[in-house]
Amino acid sequence: MHFSGLCAQEVRDSVKIYFRQGKIDLIPSLSGNQSALDRIADSLRTSYADSVYRLQKILVVGGASPEGSVKINQWLSEKRAGVLFDYLSSYGSLPDSLKTTLFLGRDWDGLIRLVEDDRNVPYQEETLDLLRQIADEVRSGIHPSADPLRRIQQLRGGAPYSYMYRNLFPELRASHLYLWYKKTWNPLANVMTAPPSESQSVMPLPADTVYIIRHDTVYLSKCCPFYMAVKTNLLYDALAVPNVGVEFYLGKQWSIAANWMYAWWKTDRHHRYWRIYGGDIALRRWFGKAAKEKPLTGHHIGLYGQVLTYDFEWGGTGYMAGEPGGNILDRANYAVGLEYGYSLPIARRLNLDFTIGLGYMGGKYYEYKPEDDCYVWQATKNRHYFGPTKLEVSLVWLLGCDNYNRKKGGKR
Repeated sequence: MHFSGLCAQEVRDSVKIYFRQGKIDLIPSLSGNQSALDRIADSLRTSYADSVYRLQKILVVGGASPEGSVKINQWLSEKRAGVLFDYLSSYGSLPDSLKTTLFLGRDWDGLIRLVEDDRNVPYQEETLDLLRQIADEVRSGIHPSADPLRRIQQLRGGAPYSYMYRNLFPELRASHLYLWYKKTWNPLANVMTAPPSESQSVMPLPADTVYIIRHDTVYLSKCCPFYMAVKTNLLYDALAVPNVGVEFYLGKQWSIAANWMYAWWKTDRHHRYWRIYGGDIALRRWFGKAAKEKPLTGHHIGLYGQVLTYDFEWGGTGYMAGEPGGNILDRANYAVGLEYGYSLPIARRLNLDFTIGLGYMGGKYYEYKPEDDCYVWQATKNRHYFGPTKLEVSLVWLLGCDNYNRKKGGKR
């Protein structure tokens, strides 16, 4: 594209989003929806330093396949448009004045184009003749003597209809999402959100249609997504063991988490000791619907490793892990295992994470008894334990740009 002084240019972007028959749920895994949604998300979040992009219009065009009543199809189209607009709003506050919806009704012209391009349609020419006749009647406002869908179903024993229902109708249930940006030269290098490259293809708008679109403008502030979390295990806190953890999102639904705990409580007069310190590190894979919508949320599984030392004694036999007088590097106990958890949003920037880990714990530990002012060694043992080695109910503070829950604890 060409810039001239401070002139403005219009940049368009568009995608097609598919829905299941009679449904309004946005399903990322359906017919390549995820890649289309990711591209729109990138266009709203990517920025360039030498230009300003202002989002001016959003048009959601909804059509319908011939089956079903016109009234039901219009309701589906409007609801699907709302779902797509809500999805866009999750990447920045968008006023309703930017949105325009267009309902095409039973998309006869779209069906004609699909039949023309598919030589496998049974009795293709006869089918096209009937579809063109129906489309002409609809455009002319002629009330047909028989329901158009019924006429198609009766053609050649229903063979063309059966083929179109299976192979072509799903294409007509898609909604088209169009975005218009105004691009102007920015000599001050203001940072604004930009759409994708102008070299990307843009789907044409349906022909022979009049559009009434509001020309309101909204600025989307720059936000380079970054997801991390700081957390504390409430179960350890309840046991007077201060602890802290951090987690970083690596992308593609992977994250890495690390935790550290340290408690050093003692009372020599009563021979009571409560000492423990150590930590763990885990590599996690997130999955499920919630995880796809928002990083660090929903189900996760992982592989973890722990290292710790402790000294527990409550007026009787004591148990010490690691070399007496040593540190965590002197033969500390260790554990490895697999974990499963779920991170539940409870506020705009807070989650509650429930995690359990099962694995092997090993290492040397010592038994002793306090007598007078001394601690008498009793036995040295090696631990070989299989079972739960990790349990978390953690309060998670979400940090980073775009790292917040959109359905709880505040406005979208």
